[in-house]
Amino acid sequence: MSLGIGIIGAGIMGADHARTVARHLPGAHLAAISDLDAARANKAAMESGARKVLGDPFAVVADPSVDAVIVASPDATHAALVLACLQAGKPVLCEKPLAATVEECLAIVAAEAKLGKTLVQVGFMRRFDPAYVEMKATLDGGTLGAAVLLHCVHRNVSPAYAFEPFMAIANSAVHEIDIARWLLGSDYVRAIVTRSRKARPADPILLTLETASGALVSIEVFINAGYGYDVRGELVCEQGTVTLAPGLGNAIRHARTDSFGFAADWRPRFAEAYRLELQSWVRGIGGGQYEGASAWDGYVATEVAIACVRALDTGAPVEIQLAERPA
Repeated sequence: MSLGIGIIGAGIMGADHARTVARHLPGAHLAAISDLDAARANKAAMESGARKVLGDPFAVVADPSVDAVIVASPDATHAALVLACLQAGKPVLCEKPLAATVEECLAIVAAEAKLGKTLVQVGFMRRFDPAYVEMKATLDGGTLGAAVLLHCVHRNVSPAYAFEPFMAIANSAVHEIDIARWLLGSDYVRAIVTRSRKARPADPILLTLETASGALVSIEVFINAGYGYDVRGELVCEQGTVTLAPGLGNAIRHARTDSFGFAADWRPRFAEAYRLELQSWVRGIGGGQYEGASAWDGYVATEVAIACVRALDTGAPVEIQLAERPA
């Protein structure tokens, strides 16, 4: 039996997810799609073979032909839509952030816990990227000893939104916040955040996070790098290092030069990660075991991102204290 998936939001991510469902998920089909822009929703539906287009996003959740929901709508809408999915008892994959505020995230965590089963997955797709998966396997294998430092770089050609330090942290660096926590297997306890005083706007921003295990995480987020989309990472351990492999294209040596290309945005770099994420999510729905980020992981990412914004605003270290996790 084919799983009926409903997608809320037909923008860049929603349309990409619709194409992935149509092309790479043989056990699923796109039952419905919704977007406030009817033309955009209709275009995505035509490209992906969606069986219906609905104007009301909550109608997607309620539709009996929809077995599971992907939320790819604007950030401020996430909490209400995820809670509606929980109320309807339907699995939901919510693009990051899980919600715009810590309070909304905790409300989702509490609502899911009350149901007594896992229905929420958050779209931190890097957990499925083969390069990060290999890095974690190397660390967990123990050959290199314990992790000491994780250096992360996140650079964009230009901002997809009006530049604000809050957005640079909450919408971009949050990926590094999640993947570093996943790699190291340890929560954060302290954040120090600074930014350049020369660049216009004040970009890049540098985050230094201390984990409970004692390892440090450095994150450079540079939204106006200009030359391309560039994600890098180096894990420094007691007895060696692991460097993230370049994610796009081959290195070319010619005329006494060594070069390789960069993508214009994140989609080519993480196309395989998105595909593997959706395939894993569909398998999880069938088997009740999810490999992706949980609602709790979504809460932690938001809590830490907001703490980092506070550290940037105050210029002082901020202690990170997480809420008590529901049993």
